[in-house]
Amino acid sequence: MIKFPPNALTGPSAWIGEDLAHNQDTWFTYFTEQEVTELEQAANGFLSGQKNIGEMDKSDFPLPRLKERFAELKSTLINGIGFEVIRGLPVTSYSPEMAATIFCGIGAHLGNARSQNAAGHILGHVRDAGANANDPNTRIYQTSERQTFHTDSADVVGLLCLQDAMEGGLSLLVSTETIYNEMNATRPDLAELLFDPIATDRRGEIPEGEKPYFEIPIFNWHKGKLTGMYQRQYIDSAQRFDGVLKLTDQHIEALDMFDALANNPRLHLSMRLEPGDIQFVYNHALLHDRTGFKNWPDPKKTRHLLRLWLSIENDRPLPDCFTQRYGSIQIGNRGGIITKNTRLNVPLD
Repeated sequence: MIKFPPNALTGPSAWIGEDLAHNQDTWFTYFTEQEVTELEQAANGFLSGQKNIGEMDKSDFPLPRLKERFAELKSTLINGIGFEVIRGLPVTSYSPEMAATIFCGIGAHLGNARSQNAAGHILGHVRDAGANANDPNTRIYQTSERQTFHTDSADVVGLLCLQDAMEGGLSLLVSTETIYNEMNATRPDLAELLFDPIATDRRGEIPEGEKPYFEIPIFNWHKGKLTGMYQRQYIDSAQRFDGVLKLTDQHIEALDMFDALANNPRLHLSMRLEPGDIQFVYNHALLHDRTGFKNWPDPKKTRHLLRLWLSIENDRPLPDCFTQRYGSIQIGNRGGIITKNTRLNVPLD
């Protein structure tokens, strides 16, 4: 039996983007010089050893000054507004290995890194790789196209900006709870349809024994929490498969309303990430997006962000249907993309 949330969800993650745009102090923070020094010392200490970055845990990256700050960040993600941006890393002076080590070290204090693709990359590179956005097996982050609002297949996604674009490439966030509240207030019949299982294309990254798509509702009400799962392009492309549950006209109307609300400038928050900025986003409560962009003429200045997917301890429980995508719903050890030939690794370029 499908369970539905109350008529209106309240709490810190049910925010309005327009409000947060006028209250940047609630989500925009800075590293102090002392904190940057601590991160660099921890990275240098790690790089002087023999361990691979992909094997790092927080004991390999001691942060006595920052330990409490990152514990508070984890609470903000799980129980607060669901995101934070930290500015102040001088990444333009770092080698690729140094930037990756610091970012993975921070991630290790928040959770466990997960594979982001069938190649087993636990450190992702978000940049235009010249992929065809119209190819049903293309991951949209490999292009310069608009991504559209979506969730990733992990508890938390982190981004470290190494180089921003010449034009565009803005980061957008919106609250899943706010979208639900808006839909339920005006079209509860459409909101209810998004609790139905809806097929999403795996884009060729298929775990052994699984279908080329998974069927998880957009809205999931479980243990008093509303958890979202959404990627419209992949929902649309999943309709190509035999045996998939076909979308009705009413489902399409509901998805269109969901998209319209996510794209409402009153509801979402827009920001430009600069080199050295780190953004962490809680996938279960928020959706994220990136506008299309144009790179600088100099190929050395191609827009480039590092990405982490993290599974975090003491997180919310997820419904059983998430096993299709996450492999496991064990708290602290869930999420990511694992296929038969996946081997975890950390590509530096």
